[in-house]
Amino acid sequence: MSSSSPASLLDLELQPGRPPILRVETTGDALSWAAKHRDALRAVVAEHGSVLARGLGLHDAAETGAVFQRLTTGLLTEKEAFAPRRTYAEGVYSSSQWPPNQPMCMHHELSYRLEFPGLMLFACLSAPTEGGATAVADSPTVLDALPTELTQRFEQEGWLLTRSYNDEIGASLAESFGTEDRGAVESYCRANSIEFEWQPDGGLRTRQRRSAVVRHPVTGRRCWFNQIAFLNEWTLAPEVREYLIDEYGADGLPFNTRFGKGDPIGEDVVQLLNKVYDDNTSREPWQAGDLMLVDNVRTAHSREPFEGPREVLVAMADAVHLADCSPTDEVTAG
Repeated sequence: MSSSSPASLLDLELQPGRPPILRVETTGDALSWAAKHRDALRAVVAEHGSVLARGLGLHDAAETGAVFQRLTTGLLTEKEAFAPRRTYAEGVYSSSQWPPNQPMCMHHELSYRLEFPGLMLFACLSAPTEGGATAVADSPTVLDALPTELTQRFEQEGWLLTRSYNDEIGASLAESFGTEDRGAVESYCRANSIEFEWQPDGGLRTRQRRSAVVRHPVTGRRCWFNQIAFLNEWTLAPEVREYLIDEYGADGLPFNTRFGKGDPIGEDVVQLLNKVYDDNTSREPWQAGDLMLVDNVRTAHSREPFEGPREVLVAMADAVHLADCSPTDEVTAG
């Protein structure tokens, strides 16, 4: 099935179970194509939540970064990262460093921050031999598919993210906050409603409560917007969870999520959330040179397990303030 995109020069493929796809024909000048079709691409994302442009032939970080810049009004610097990334240029990153055999389950990037990207940009320079898709799911659809009793509880309580920073697992202090200076970290936490506690070994533990449901800042649609399932202990592979608890203790996991009042989230709830995401997932295997744009509020994304080399560059843009999304729960430090 095809339909005319907002720009008559673009032909948009819409098929169940796949993100919208644009077949691009260029003469090797991806930057000029991006500049010419910027508004059309943004209009497709506004209408459908995501778009995969195929045929641009992106092949290096410099070119990709320039295309990212051309499609936005400026790229954002990541703060509060949960996993390390390689930085290619200002605002241009690698995918989060995550074991290839483990999925990065559906989530909305930095949904635990008070300011988060409204737009995610991805570009594949090297496609894996198997798996590794950046899949997407429509968050209003996911919200409607979840049990009302469960979503009402999360709307009333919000969700709680707990983090324990160390030098071995997950993002370090410097990678997450951009500094190791205690005073600067404490100032950031106070300014961003994050409760913090320094540990005897010098590590840091934090807690922050956020809304699980927000309204899209442009359309006003209610969206299931969080990282409740992805950053929960029950999403970890059993052997990984067991190792981390043995090594750091149940309260010292690199990250975990709870109901907003602090009650644990059961394995059954996490399995339900991930199943609903699975039931509403759209995917398309990466091909080298692909470009993908995702509305970070309306659309969750994941990274599926893979084999072989995989190089996908990431950028974030269009900063959105949580306060402008009608949060259902008062923001607190936990």
